[in-house]
Amino acid sequence: IMDGNRRWATSRGLSAMFGHREGAKAVEHAIKFCLDSEISHLSLYTFSLVNFQRSRAEKEYLFDLILQELESKLDFFIEQQVRVRFIGDRTLFPAHVIPTCHRVEQATAKFDKLGLNFLFCYGARQEILDGVRRLVHKVTTGELAEADLTEKIFEQCLWSSGVPAPDIIIRTGGHQRLSNFLLYQAAYSEFCFLDCLWPDITVQHFQNVVTSFENRMRNFGI
Repeated sequence: IMDGNRRWATSRGLSAMFGHREGAKAVEHAIKFCLDSEISHLSLYTFSLVNFQRSRAEKEYLFDLILQELESKLDFFIEQQVRVRFIGDRTLFPAHVIPTCHRVEQATAKFDKLGLNFLFCYGARQEILDGVRRLVHKVTTGELAEADLTEKIFEQCLWSSGVPAPDIIIRTGGHQRLSNFLLYQAAYSEFCFLDCLWPDITVQHFQNVVTSFENRMRNFGI
């Protein structure tokens, strides 16, 4: 959960736009760390449904920044065998962003070194509700019997279908809450809340989190 871009900028007397630009650089650090550490999946809370309440200027800047980053990093994703996915309510994706999202997903679909998931136009409650709607539709149309419903089938109806539940959820910025991030998937995740703002995160922060995770006992109730 990449929190703190705007506070980073404000603390330096800059506009929020500068914070988002620095935040994009931090994303590069996160991706490189995962590749170097052979971590198989990285999910980034890129734009939440609540973020639509921000000013028009900020939203337009964010969408343009996302486009620029995708365009400039596509060759890197292909070279490093990174599969990119966009997880969220696709009916809300800005029209000018959709072609690039589709092109990047198609160009990287066969890779499996790192699954890079951008949670875009995303909200966990909305994801769960949409999944329920899909299940109801399957039952009412006779595609699925109510007695045959399982967790696995439900998970296949989620926007994040095919992405494993996160082992670790990291949030920067000092706040200790999920803010509608992967609520269903977080049932057995470990949590790590960092006081640093997202643009200030370093490889050492990531390494410390992994080391801490490796020292935790996870018995899943057994």
